[in-house]
Amino acid sequence: MSDPHASNNMPAGGSPEEMRSALFAQMVMQQSSMAMMLLGKTPHPETGQVVCDLEAARFFIDQLEMLEFKTKGNLNAEEAALLKQSLTSLRMAFVEAVNSPPATTQSRPEPGSAPVATGPEAAPANPSAAPSAPLAEEAPRKKFTKKY
Repeated sequence: MSDPHASNNMPAGGSPEEMRSALFAQMVMQQSSMAMMLLGKTPHPETGQVVCDLEAARFFIDQLEMLEFKTKGNLNAEEAALLKQSLTSLRMAFVEAVNSPPATTQSRPEPGSAPVATGPEAAPANPSAAPSAPLAEEAPRKKFTKKY
């Protein structure tokens, strides 16, 4: 028990630098996974529902960008490549999520609420019969103008 911060999934007998590198990679992947889930690219692990919360996803992307800026020149080649690749994938997914039609996304689900249908069965049979109020409500919600 030489290092109280070492976890069970770290390589036994690894150098402190290898352990830090593994922790860094784990953190980048955790942040990326959370952002992808919030962009609606992967289902929520507990509920299986697809969640689209662009504001929360943007927060995780911003954290990784800050990490890239603050660690510039201090990462080894593998760490820098992982961070760069993760940010590139997240930026592309963010642009896709922002440009996707609003009908295919749902906001953050309330605990205990029924899943919202987003497939073809959720669309009205007659497009002209669709209420225009939801479109008016979603227009002011578009907060992001920064595109990658």
